[in-house]
Amino acid sequence: MGYYWPTMIKDYIDYAKRCQACQFHPNLIHQPPEPLHPTVALWPFDAWGLDVVGPMTKSSGGHLYILAATDYFSKWAEAVPLKEVKKENVADFIHTNIIYRYGVPSLLKKVVAKSKRDWHERIGEALWAYRTTVRTPTQSTLYALVYGVEAVLPLE
Repeated sequence: MGYYWPTMIKDYIDYAKRCQACQFHPNLIHQPPEPLHPTVALWPFDAWGLDVVGPMTKSSGGHLYILAATDYFSKWAEAVPLKEVKKENVADFIHTNIIYRYGVPSLLKKVVAKSKRDWHERIGEALWAYRTTVRTPTQSTLYALVYGVEAVLPLE
């Protein structure tokens, strides 16, 4: 069974104008979209994204944060635990873990995100797992993409 409501749109607009909640949370659909600015990396280690994860539960070593970097082209990751996030720690990480290993990138991007007690000791394991897992788009591991050979994995 159907019905006909010829003034439905007008009635809806009038209702929305009187609705207090509708005034506080307006329809954002009609705002013009922001242009997208995709990050394009033309070769490995050209562009990196930086993430600070935390604060987390304080580890037994006193660490509260993870500073991680991901190469946009290969998705290779580097990470270290930090007790505090200071510009000196970030600069040291960039020099030691990115520039001295892979050269000076043309782009660095910082993203801040939020997330047990021994997590700072597990970063190496997490990176190993991440780098040796086959990725669907490339049908290869990050390790193989970077070094040209598969990693030697321990037997179970």
